[in-house]
Amino acid sequence: MTETPDTAAARLLHLRGQSLAKGDPISPPITMASMFHLPGTPDGSPFYGRATQPTWQATEHLLSHLENAPSLLFPSGMGAISAALFATLKAGDRLLVPSDGYYNTRRLGERFLARLGVEVVERPTRSFGAGGFEGFAVVFIETPSNPGLDLINLAETCAAIRAAGGLSVVDNTTMTPLGQRPLDLGADIVVASDTKAPGGHSDILMGHVSSRDATLMESVNSWRTVAGGIPGPMEAWLLHRSLETLHLRFAAMCATAEEIAPKLAAHPAVQSLRYPGLPGDPSHTLAKTQMVTNGFLIGLTLKDEETAEKLINTCPFLRPATSFGGIHSSAERRARWGDDTTGGFIRLSVGTEPADPLWQALDAALNAL
Repeated sequence: MTETPDTAAARLLHLRGQSLAKGDPISPPITMASMFHLPGTPDGSPFYGRATQPTWQATEHLLSHLENAPSLLFPSGMGAISAALFATLKAGDRLLVPSDGYYNTRRLGERFLARLGVEVVERPTRSFGAGGFEGFAVVFIETPSNPGLDLINLAETCAAIRAAGGLSVVDNTTMTPLGQRPLDLGADIVVASDTKAPGGHSDILMGHVSSRDATLMESVNSWRTVAGGIPGPMEAWLLHRSLETLHLRFAAMCATAEEIAPKLAAHPAVQSLRYPGLPGDPSHTLAKTQMVTNGFLIGLTLKDEETAEKLINTCPFLRPATSFGGIHSSAERRARWGDDTTGGFIRLSVGTEPADPLWQALDAALNAL
């Protein structure tokens, strides 16, 4: 049975507690070990730090609960994406990726998978299904797209990919499992960067892969063990700590974004704005059917690069930084990384600041442009 986000969040806080003995620590211990005591024949006990690690397993327990699916931890979002793709592709396969999604996914395809005999095809999110999915071994989906915030109908697209004989991999970084459930909508695999909102404090890199297909997860786990793309125990512990407050932070961030998005859209300095929660947004209707909330990311376009830089650098409640999902509101011009956006386009990540002071700061900075 699918739980409500509130019930899932409440149960997450007590997952570990249900199995504690008297005197056990409520917070999981950080196991700093590369070797484990292993007399006799291996029997599934921890044996080597590249293959098994108790601190990972504690964090994977929480992620599996949130995703309602087995989950594996990786040292970054790109580590998770790499594992999902290398575990499912072989020479001669075709891979479809969004041309307007996270640029490093495309780089992985262009610089490495293509050299190994994988044909990489790109399509924009708005017309992702054009041409169908026949002949693709794997289709990589990002919705909402980063940074443009275009949406893909996950249920229809994943069903079409499966009918064509392919696997769907959905990057759910922008929404987290509290905001969108791709596996419930038919995705074969979910990947995410937990560096973003799940970590939330801008102090760790982490990612995960989730799937309800045991064969796929066995392949992903094998890739992690053989390739050595493993997280450190300290980082895993920090993510465990942060996941316990994700529901509070995520709810606050999304609520504030809902409040300030229409105000930003109405400001004369803002030429255009993308946010799925706005009734006039191209993604609004679809967002209501497949997302629990509209998220905390806002895309706004100002006159030009200089104007955008001035806003980012003069608003006292904005951190000029790449990445997103932290407790501090942050903003950046994505064109500086080569994204196909105008010079004045800003990806705004709303943090946990109270809504009114954040809006007052943004309004004052916009008025001063």
